Amino acid sequence: MILKIIYGLIILGIIVFLHEGGHFLAALACGVKVEAFSIGMGPVLLHKKIRNIDWRISLFPIGGYCSMKGENDYQDSETDSDFSVCDKDSLYGVSPLKRALIAFSGPLANLLLTFFSFFVIAMTGYSYWSASNKITLANEVYPEIFSPAAEAGLCTGDEIIQINSEKINDFSEIFAFVSIHPDEDLQVKVLREGKELEFTVHTSLDKTTGAGKIGVLSTQGTTVKREAKRYGFFGAVVQGGKETVKIFKASITGIAGLFKGVKITQAVSGPASITTMLGETVKEGFSEGFRTGLSSVLNFVALISISLFIMNLLPVPVLDGGLILFSLIEAVFRIRISPKVRYRIQYIGLAFIAFLFVIAVMGDFNFFLNYGMSKN
Repeated sequence: MILKIIYGLIILGIIVFLHEGGHFLAALACGVKVEAFSIGMGPVLLHKKIRNIDWRISLFPIGGYCSMKGENDYQDSETDSDFSVCDKDSLYGVSPLKRALIAFSGPLANLLLTFFSFFVIAMTGYSYWSASNKITLANEVYPEIFSPAAEAGLCTGDEIIQINSEKINDFSEIFAFVSIHPDEDLQVKVLREGKELEFTVHTSLDKTTGAGKIGVLSTQGTTVKREAKRYGFFGAVVQGGKETVKIFKASITGIAGLFKGVKITQAVSGPASITTMLGETVKEGFSEGFRTGLSSVLNFVALISISLFIMNLLPVPVLDGGLILFSLIEAVFRIRISPKVRYRIQYIGLAFIAFLFVIAVMGDFNFFLNYGMSKN
């Protein structure tokens, strides 16, 4: 268990380092002085000053920060002080567009990491186990389960060969496609006794996970080891882009599902459970072989990175998206939002972060409760 946590913390540390590294590089490019760069939060354990930047390792290994000159000068201001007195090398001393660029560069680094992860997966390929694309209707095995596929007219023994425009080769591809399309109409093409038939299947929404389901099971005895397609450099670039777009859309769908009755404390994971799952992915994935382990870890990294990209761009004060919003308002309308206004609005952001923290802790609690029960 300890080893899994260490693995998870190392990978989370890399993801955070790249996010903060995006802010760091953009700040230097825009002429803003970086005062400190930390991996981890809280009390500083180790630090060394190099070229006027204090490089730190802090106690709590979740998160990190890139501290820029002047960024905190006005966070507790109840006065009508003016940004015009800021030094030219401080965050509020540069133009609003440069400030927006600095804020955007952290999430951008996460987006690029997502793309790079899928690019590497496409280049290296991987082995995996999966059943064939021949289905068994779930309600025939478990009568209490509702099966949208049966409702639409599919039969046990049908081979699903295409969903919408996506070609299907095995059951893992059916699961992957359906899960990211909850509460939607899908055009499902099947092969039945040598004939191609097409059905419209409306997926159900699993309110525990937020995933889509059509009520089908894999056919027993058809599971074999398969090889994912490997791409050349340019093909991997295209595939990496496609997978990045796909996971971005899936993440947006997942967020939208939270407003459709999904149990948020079940569907949302906190840092502790994410760290544990990352560690398990590393240990179990690489036990199956290097390429399989690399693929498993990079898929998880891509998921976390795209989630950070989306979350940090929410137009909420204290997040990167809040700074971007304020900066764009200033740039477009040529006004300066006073420190006093920022100070009052930031309480909205703090309330939002507090809400997310509570949800994350509850998500962690449910994860470890279920994790403990599964081990007994």
